[in-house]
Amino acid sequence: GDDDDDGAPRSRVDGDTAERTLSFPVDDDGEVTYDEDDRAGRQDFRVAAVRSATGDGTPVTVYAGASLHDQQQAVSSVTRSMLIGLPVLLLVVGSVTWLVTRRALRPVEGIRREMGAITASTDLSRRVPEPDSRDEVARLARTTNATLAALEHSVERQRRFVADASHELRSPIASLRTQLEVAAAHPELLDVDGAVEDTVRLQDLAADLLLLARLDAGERPGDARVPLAPLVREELAQRVGDPHPVHLAHPLAEGEVLGSRGQLARVLGNLLDNAQRHARSAVGVAVRRAGDQLVLEVGDDGEGVPEAERERIFERFVRLDAARTRDEGGAGLGLAIARDVAERHGGTLAVGTAPEGGALFALRLPLVG
Repeated sequence: GDDDDDGAPRSRVDGDTAERTLSFPVDDDGEVTYDEDDRAGRQDFRVAAVRSATGDGTPVTVYAGASLHDQQQAVSSVTRSMLIGLPVLLLVVGSVTWLVTRRALRPVEGIRREMGAITASTDLSRRVPEPDSRDEVARLARTTNATLAALEHSVERQRRFVADASHELRSPIASLRTQLEVAAAHPELLDVDGAVEDTVRLQDLAADLLLLARLDAGERPGDARVPLAPLVREELAQRVGDPHPVHLAHPLAEGEVLGSRGQLARVLGNLLDNAQRHARSAVGVAVRRAGDQLVLEVGDDGEGVPEAERERIFERFVRLDAARTRDEGGAGLGLAIARDVAERHGGTLAVGTAPEGGALFALRLPLVG
């Protein structure tokens, strides 16, 4: 085509095709997009313009164009398909997600339902169902069952404690009441020494129960620096009337531990009471260092503790056959209190065999300073 006077190309075609006027700017690359204005309406073209010259040097511009109609039709088809298909796709995805989520959370609902039933029935022996999978839900179920087992053990232990405490309190109270009733009817028969003894037993038992309750409540033992060797010497100096002599190993290792001086003295006193009850002729006490720990040892030359019973003796209200009587064996709380106090102080309390063949209790506490 030839350029007209104003720089716009004019195109003519034969036959029934109408004359078309093309108007477009030409960029530096020679590519333009323009609209074809004809009787049928508007249509976008992509045009390339190439500048050249004829043989005699006359400048000419050659234009080549292609219609964008097919591309625009394809875009329109895709747009319509998306407008129709997107809601359907969202519906399908939402439905699948809901089904998958519901199936995945079904074990959680089972756990929730069973926990609700356990709470309503207060039956802590029941357990939630555990899925066969190894995912987070299965771990949640196992953790829940472990928590229920620990709670059941704690509640059962508390029930036994209350029952045993009631039983232990009943004996001195009943004995004291009997003596007072006899004294009221026959004052000359009043057993003052027996009444005082029952009162002391009752007082000691109440003190033990109170200390256990405080330990169970998580009471902090304190952070005072307690020198262990002087504590041992003071406790031994205060004891009078023990049936067996106490041999103190020399020298006592010097060192300090963190905690409550009163509670540690209570541990030593309980260990000495236990050793005096079981010793044949003597009790031994030693304090030594073992790495970063101080070890307090209390031993006797009695029959010792059978290996099968070496953990059970630390349970509350447990008395072995050799010390079953309440008058001589106590209430069975001394060693339980001693171990609880040791653990509260970050230490341990265990029993083994003494060189003399009896029991050897070793209290290990972290050394400070």
